[in-house]
Amino acid sequence: MKKSSLGPKTLVFPAPVWVIGTYDKDGKPNIMTAAWGGLCCSKPPCVTVSLRKATHTYGSIMERRAYTVNVPSETHAKKADYVGIVSGKNRDKFAETGLTPVESEFVEAPYVAEFPLILECKVLHVNEIGLHTQFIGEIMDVKADEAVLREDGLPDISKVRPIVFGPEIRTYHGIGDYLGQAFSIGRKS
Repeated sequence: MKKSSLGPKTLVFPAPVWVIGTYDKDGKPNIMTAAWGGLCCSKPPCVTVSLRKATHTYGSIMERRAYTVNVPSETHAKKADYVGIVSGKNRDKFAETGLTPVESEFVEAPYVAEFPLILECKVLHVNEIGLHTQFIGEIMDVKADEAVLREDGLPDISKVRPIVFGPEIRTYHGIGDYLGQAFSIGRKS
């Protein structure tokens, strides 16, 4: 039996673990971890990420109108967590983690060389929600390591091995077993 009410909470599983890349006003590359995000439009292809105004990354996105979504693999869980704990205002998170900033091809934001999947995004809309501000970014390009691609040229989730986050319970997890092909397994035979 379900408990009748847990109250209003940010409680839905899973949330992505993304590392958001930006340049600050001085051109210094910075990254931060964000879990409030997801796909939000297919045409044009867009993702959304929501950040608190208090973050250094918030100011950088407002300044540059661009960001990258860097999808870390399970092997980078500790580094992804770290860049979400400390502020880039007074620290060089790339140097401290040993990660490598790469200048994006299509937007004015860096991406993380070591992470297997990257989205380069330009800001289309900014929505003030409350504690968080939602940035809707048009995906200008997707970059993926060759090692994570399937034969059809698309990323294989089992090779990317992304991290997911459990909001409220504050836990990280890997992706589970393959269950079947979407838009197919539910069809009657």
